Formats: sequence, structure tokens, C-alpha cells
Amino acid sequence: MTAALELRHFIGGEWVGQPEVESRNPFDDSVVAVVASGTAATVADAVAAAQAAQPAWEALPAPKRGAILLDAADLLRSRQRAVAEDLVREEGKTLAEAMGEVRRAIDVFRFFGSLGWRASGDVFPSNTPDTMVYTRREPLGVVGLVTPWNFPIAIPAWKLAPALISGNTVVLKPAELTPRSVHNLASVLAEAGLPDGVLNIVNGKGSVVGEALAAHPDVAAISFTGSTKVGEHIRGVVQGRRGRVQLEMGGKNALVVLDDADPDVAAAVAAAGGFGLTGQACTATSRVIATGGIHDAFVDALAKVAATIVPGDGLADGAMMGPVVSDAQLATDLAALEKARADGNLIGGESDGRLLRPAVVTGLPADHSVVTDEVFGPLIAVLPTTDLDAAIEAVNSSAYGLAAGICTTNLASAQHFAARAHAGVIKVNRPTAGLDLNVPFGGVKASSTNTFREQGEAALEFYTWSKTVYLGHDR
Repeated sequence: MTAALELRHFIGGEWVGQPEVESRNPFDDSVVAVVASGTAATVADAVAAAQAAQPAWEALPAPKRGAILLDAADLLRSRQRAVAEDLVREEGKTLAEAMGEVRRAIDVFRFFGSLGWRASGDVFPSNTPDTMVYTRREPLGVVGLVTPWNFPIAIPAWKLAPALISGNTVVLKPAELTPRSVHNLASVLAEAGLPDGVLNIVNGKGSVVGEALAAHPDVAAISFTGSTKVGEHIRGVVQGRRGRVQLEMGGKNALVVLDDADPDVAAAVAAAGGFGLTGQACTATSRVIATGGIHDAFVDALAKVAATIVPGDGLADGAMMGPVVSDAQLATDLAALEKARADGNLIGGESDGRLLRPAVVTGLPADHSVVTDEVFGPLIAVLPTTDLDAAIEAVNSSAYGLAAGICTTNLASAQHFAARAHAGVIKVNRPTAGLDLNVPFGGVKASSTNTFREQGEAALEFYTWSKTVYLGHDR
């Protein structure tokens, strides 16, 4: 067991503030860190530090900004295991999952660091003789990032990297439950030579720190990942002062299973999407819509897979699924399980403290809250349907539109589904959870602002604005 770490705010290159709030391991409730809790005044100090650092950071050539990200990636790679173990202790996922998440942060830094050498903007022909027309991508200035607990190093990395390579400075508010992973990111960036004030971290409550960051008039933009309710509130605050906002929020992701699929293969896909990461992912599979010829065989296969997954300490050898992250999240999961047990046929779902067995429920109506509302736990509802078009209609009936998948061996069915399903990410014969870092990511409807996308080069659009230049060169 490692000693609890004192985590302070990181402002202007200095660690400041008095640690006072305990962050605890979701498996054994041991204290992982004692964390400073910020106020609106702390946010104001962080924004001032970011403002002071921004002109010099913008003026630094992009390849040199990229070199810092690349060096930070190397440092993070050299301590991947230790950082992953910290992540397990504060969030609960298995070490294998945490190692993969830290690897994701490393690769994100490398991807965006390499873009420092890529030309930005475009050159266009002009209707005027001896005139060159081109565009420039300019940084916004100071941006605020508000990140969730379920991917405590990957999501901060995929917001930070495009913001920094674009020439912005950052004030980042990590999730209250998982501050240590963000501090590990800050440490490698500082060691890699990131100038003081370019990255600032303010710990604390979303209702205090997040609210102050969203409302601050000198914060040009806010990128937020979290619940739809909080995200919509942030949207109102930021847009009310004409700031730019990017929201990635909830999901109720469906997997369609057609008669031509192999039930065992489809069950493996559903289980990976729904039970991996303890079901605590916005892209997790939480409902399956199966056609009549495969429904019963699929349910049997999925129940068998669920029965093999035993939760435990994420740091233990062979751990298959970690604990639920907190008592509050466990209460949400247990309430959903109780509703599923009362109104349907529940398989699994036994709990021992925060250790929750995966669960499958059948027999619920399509408008049941377990089918329509995000649970954020290892619970999959399976519903019958008649054919592909009816399944697509069921997929699209959700208020959310983040990810959707289909299991089929028919290419035409896959293409039909991909064209008509209302979701930002479509997976064919693959789990709904899991994303490549070099392609755009985002949802529609209540899952996203559906404006700017995250990840890949598309992420740069949120953190920059476009300027058009007419260059005359008369002879």
C-alpha cells in the first residue's frame, strides 16, 4: 500500500493550497490522497496565470510545443506501471484496463505532439491578380477543461494535447474522485519543459470550481465531459457570456443482434462493451436489441459470460472487473437492479460492498427506466425485436445518441444500420466501448453539443479559430 499523497493546486508552475479532502480507494476505502479544494478565488488566480503565460506560449513555434508533448509522452511511458497503479487505487478499474488507459494518454501526446510539424491552414486561389489567399488557425487563449472520473488520465490527455499544441493555455478541473492521475500528467509535462502557467490545475467541487471556471469572462472556451444535466447547465453559463463550449455527456448505447450472428460471438461483444470498465463508460453497451431467431440463445450466452466475470481488487492478479467507483454510484446501480428485479427477469447483479456482479435483465418494456436511463454500471437490458428496421427504430428512440453497434454477418445489413442509426459512433461486430485516437469522436442529441468533435485532427477545430488573409504582391 502506498502512502497517501498530498495533492495541491498547480498554478503558475507552483503547487499551492492546503490539502484537506480525502480521496479514497473504491476497493478497500483506504486514503489515496489528501487534496486541496479550490474556490472561485483559486480559479481566478489560475486564469490570471494562464493569461500571463499565453502570449509566449502562442509565440513558441509549433514544433517546439510539440516536442514538449513528445518528451512528456516518453516520461509517461517510463513510469506507465506506477501511474497505472495510482489510477487503479483512485478509480478502481483493473490494472490491465489502467495500463491501457495510460498507454492511451501516451499515444495521444505523441499524436498531437507530431502535429507540431504539420502545416495548418489552407491556400486558396484568388479572383484578384497577384493575390494569395490563405487561412491561419489561431488559438483561443485560455481554455477551461472539466474532466470526469471514469477515464481520469485518458480524457484529460485528449483534451489537453490539442489545446496545448494549438497555442492555448489551460485551467483544468479534474474530477473530485480521481485527482491523482491528472497530477501525474502535470508532473510529466512540467518535467518535459512546459513553461510555468501554461497548464494550471484547480481541484475541488464542480459546483464551486467548475461553476467559477465556466463563468469566468477571460476563459474563452470550456470543454466538458460528464453528465447531461451538468453539461447542459455549463452550456447555459458559457453561452450566456458568448464563450465557446464543447460537451460530451451521457449515453444509452444499444447493440443490435441479428439472427445471422453467432450468439457466442455477439455475447462476447456485448459483454466487452457492457461489463468492461465495470460498465462505467459513456460508450458502454447498456441495452441489446435482438431479433426473434437469436434472442433466447443470445441471452443464454450472455448470462454465461456474465457468470464468469468475478469482481475484485483491480491490483490483484487475474482481476476481471474492478469495484464500483463510489457509494453514490453504487446506490444508482443498486436502485436500477432493484427495478430490473421487480419488473423483469434479472440474472446476476449480486453485490458485496462495492463489488457488483454483472447483470442481464430481460422482460422489461421498452419505456422502462432501466432501458431508457443511463445507469453507468454493469447492467445490460435485452429486448426482443422483429427485424432490422424495427431494431433501428428502437435504437433511435433513445434521447441519447453516442454509440450504437450491430452484430451481423450480412454486409448489407451492416451498411443499412450504419447509415440510419442516430449515433456519433457506429460499431459493426465490435464493442460499443473503445475508440481509436486518430478519428473524430462525439455524439448527437442529449449526448453532445454535436458541434465540435474530440480526438484526431478534428479536435483542433474546437481549440482554434480561423483567420483568412489576402496577401497582395503587386509588381
